[in-house]
Amino acid sequence: MATGNTQTTIPKLFKDNYDHWCIQMRALLGAQDAMDMVEDGYEESTSKQTEATMTDTRRKIIQSDRKKDCKAKSILYQGPDEATFEIIAPLKTSKEVWETLHKTYRGVDKVEGIRL
Repeated sequence: MATGNTQTTIPKLFKDNYDHWCIQMRALLGAQDAMDMVEDGYEESTSKQTEATMTDTRRKIIQSDRKKDCKAKSILYQGPDEATFEIIAPLKTSKEVWETLHKTYRGVDKVEGIRL
């Protein structure tokens, strides 16, 4: 009987395949129920004291969002080369990582388009 576990290959990101990579990552992150973290981010509690006074429901939502955000970052970290990874590694959220990759690789397309 199959267990349902499948190994997903994370596509590699290069300067000339951003659009294709982006489509693949949207599908992968969507399948992992993490694309909303990448697109919209999430509201982090501002302090431990605030978290201590939250309702159980709100605390569970934040914990779930943190987990989904970590999952998204983990997936996004696997695509870029080492130089790009060094740029995105210090970022706090998957949304920041996604936006930085977009600016980095869309910027390359714009500059190369201008040179032509």
